[in-house]
Order: sequence, then C-alpha cells, then structure tokens
Amino acid sequence: MADFVTLYEVGPRDGLQNESQLIKVDDKCLMVDGLAATGLRKIEVGSFVSPKWVPQMADSDNVFAKIERRQNVTYSALTPNERGMRAALQSKVDEVAIFAAASESFSQKNINCSIEESIERFKPVIELANEHNIPVRGYVSCIVGCPYEGEIDPSAVAEVSAKLMHMGCYEISLGDTIGVGTPKSVKRMLDAVVCEVPAAQLAIHCHDTYGQAIANVCAALEHDIRTVDASVAGLGGCPYAKGASGNVASEDVLYLLNGLGLETDIDLNKLVEVGNAISAILGKPTQSKVARALSSDNA
Repeated sequence: MADFVTLYEVGPRDGLQNESQLIKVDDKCLMVDGLAATGLRKIEVGSFVSPKWVPQMADSDNVFAKIERRQNVTYSALTPNERGMRAALQSKVDEVAIFAAASESFSQKNINCSIEESIERFKPVIELANEHNIPVRGYVSCIVGCPYEGEIDPSAVAEVSAKLMHMGCYEISLGDTIGVGTPKSVKRMLDAVVCEVPAAQLAIHCHDTYGQAIANVCAALEHDIRTVDASVAGLGGCPYAKGASGNVASEDVLYLLNGLGLETDIDLNKLVEVGNAISAILGKPTQSKVARALSSDNA
C-alpha cells in the first residue's frame, strides 16, 4: 500500500465553483461520469452551501441525482453546516467535507467567524454524519501562507489539524490556498503536523500560483503522504491572489506519480480527454501542461 497513491479529484467542486458562467447540470454530470471512468476512486462532486455565496454549486443536488454512480467510486460533497449536511444526506452522498483555516484572519474574512467558532459549527455536521455512517473529511486552508497574515506558523496548522482529527475526520487535507508554498516551507509544516496527525490520515492540496505545486506534491510524498488533491485541467482559480492559476492539474500529478513508479489505477489518456472536454465547454484551454503536450503529440 505504500506504493499506492489516491488522487482525490476536486475539479467538479473546487475547480468549477469560481467559474463565472453557469455550467449546465448535464455538462457537470458528463464531467463526473467521465472522471469516474478513468479509474479515479474519489471525486468531489459539489457542495451544499448557500447559492448566494456560491451560485455555481446551487444545482449540486441535481448533479448527484443524475450521475451514473460506480460501486468503487466515492462521491463526496462539501458541507459547511448542519443545513448543508441534511441536504447532502438527501442526495445520498458517500462522504462529506468540512473546512477550517490555520489563519484567524482568513477564517474571519472567509466564513465570518474565528477558527474555534468554525470548529464548533462542525459538531452537528459530524454528529449527523456519524448517525448515517458517512465519513467526514477535513480541509485546512492557508497551511503555509495567508493573504492577510503572511507566513503561517506550522504549529497553528498542526493544532487545527489535530482538532479536526479528534472531532472525527478520517482524513485532513492540507491546503496551500494561495499557492505560496515551496518544498522547504511545506516540509517544515509537515514536520509539525505529523507529530499530531499520522501521515496516513493526511492529504496535500496544492495551488500552482507560483508554479510550485508539483514540487510541493513531491515534498508531501517524501513525507509519506499518500493522498493528493488535484483538479482536472487545472480548473479553479484562487480568488485571494491575482492571476493565480489555481489547483494543480490532475493530469500533471498523475504523470508525476507514474514517473515515480507509484500506483494509482488511473488511465492518463482518459483523464486528458475529460480535461480537454470540460475545457472546451468552458471555452478556454486546459491548464495542464501534460494534457497540452499529449494533445499536441496526438494532433
């Protein structure tokens, strides 16, 4: 199992949520179904948040209702509060996610409450999830840098991660929200976090704002992290950093993992096809360097 890496696909949620043009439910379903056909085992399909704040995710219930579910695929959703959790239960999600931050300023700006208050809000979510045997994943934002506070102390990341784990999150995804991390800062952060949370319960979630995402994924792999969040075609911007290219592309991460001899059971060519297809629907080129190279070779 040490040689197997789970690629956690966040494109349908984290990738699409910042797109300004509303995307049709059928197109979202084609995307999710296409991703499931590549061999991906974990797909974040949508989120049950207020449509006022994230209009792109307002139809997540319809997407869950129309996708063709595969038995070996986990279909998850972001659920920030009890109301969202109840909506997720109605949609028969396989897994839910909650999110906190390692930065007090980011927490206040993003969800209008302190870190401690945000964690308190998650208690009813986790209670409901436990009642229905739904696994809960935790996200931690700003693991190395914050747009308001600058550098983040690794101990703050470790503290929040530990709290989420003790609340019942089976896995903690560590997010470099504004993409300022480098292998050195990521390793420093992980050195602190693994003292509180086992590496087997950690995932890495890198943004490629400064072109460091692949290098940072490598740093996480060297720390025995075996779950990597990524977004097909590199979908998703970073609203807190101008010009940010957003999530690391799933195709690029998969190419890296293949090159390292790590197993994923994912078909790279099929993944490229899905990324190119959703990029065409959005009317913009894929942000995946691997997809561009392979598409050029096949032209």
